[in-house]
Amino acid sequence: MVTGGLGLLSDIRLKENINKTGVSDSGIPIYTFNYKGKDEVWSGTMAQDLINMGREDAVSTMDNGYYVVNYNVIDVDMKLKK
Repeated sequence: MVTGGLGLLSDIRLKENINKTGVSDSGIPIYTFNYKGKDEVWSGTMAQDLINMGREDAVSTMDNGYYVVNYNVIDVDMKLKK
């Protein structure tokens, strides 16, 4: 459920238990969260934050309308927390 073509699913509508944990050097908010119905806790960002910051270059829309983030063009990593 995490991958979406060339990006990683980072749409706030797919997540729950969202907690802001910091901000990257470029000002991108970083959160921990889990995907709805899943137990694994992830660290990453929200596509909607990137759009609001004018970083549409890092966001794509899938056919189903959900956003994916190309983490290769931002200074935030998507990580599974252990």
